[in-house]
Amino acid sequence: MPKHLIVTADDFGLSPQVNAAVERAHRDGILTAASLMVAAPAAVEAVAVARRNPGLRVGLHLALVEARPALPAAEVPSLVGPDGWFRRDTARFGAELFFSPRMRRQLLREVEAQFAAYAATGLPLDHVDAHQHFHLHPTVASAMIRVGRRHGMRSVRIPAEPAGIVRAVEPGSPRALPAVTAPWTRLLGARMRRAGCAVPAQVFGLSWTGAMTEARVAGLLDRLPDGVTEIYTHPALDGDYPGAALGYRYREELDALISPRVITAARRSGAALCGYGDLA
Repeated sequence: MPKHLIVTADDFGLSPQVNAAVERAHRDGILTAASLMVAAPAAVEAVAVARRNPGLRVGLHLALVEARPALPAAEVPSLVGPDGWFRRDTARFGAELFFSPRMRRQLLREVEAQFAAYAATGLPLDHVDAHQHFHLHPTVASAMIRVGRRHGMRSVRIPAEPAGIVRAVEPGSPRALPAVTAPWTRLLGARMRRAGCAVPAQVFGLSWTGAMTEARVAGLLDRLPDGVTEIYTHPALDGDYPGAALGYRYREELDALISPRVITAARRSGAALCGYGDLA
């Protein structure tokens, strides 16, 4: 199978630092796509960045944890904490979401609001993924499918990371996370395919979230498998903004995406750089 490579920036719209990094990585590097947080503080600016860079493929970064809702907090009271942000007790939140009809109704309304907000931007919907991969939760996946079908969702990220390639790049890399998520990614991939959505053959970024350095990205590109691969990243000019994740190496990820070494490795891989929509 021919190689196709999608290189995505998550958290588009979270801050001006992220937006500026996305634009630079697309214009001067290998970034092909970005996932938009529609309720984030700099979302309007992100849409403007996307409009002046028509080659940038943009999708919805469905945010249901560690973010503000698109709906007023009073309309989704079971999903948010006292500060109006989505709840941060993720394990308990996920369990309650599975069993509570009230929470599921609020979730469905919030998912609908985020898809509608994306549609209102007028940008084509290249793909859909979820902040912190929360769509691995079966209730969230059900809501995504139900609402996404009406909004033209055709491609979804499934964070199925080949651990062997990660360890070939960096032998000391931990094995735990891809192993833990593997049963859920297989289930989600099957559900999305049945719903008529395209999914990538493999995705990289799980083991090194927030630390996709030049050496790591170049190493992945030198070992790029056949088929459709997504590499997702979190570039920013710096991490000095509200909502920045502690310990993320934002600037290093930007530098990796525009690195001559990485650009050369991408060319050497023989992969066609693209977005999900280019493959539909």
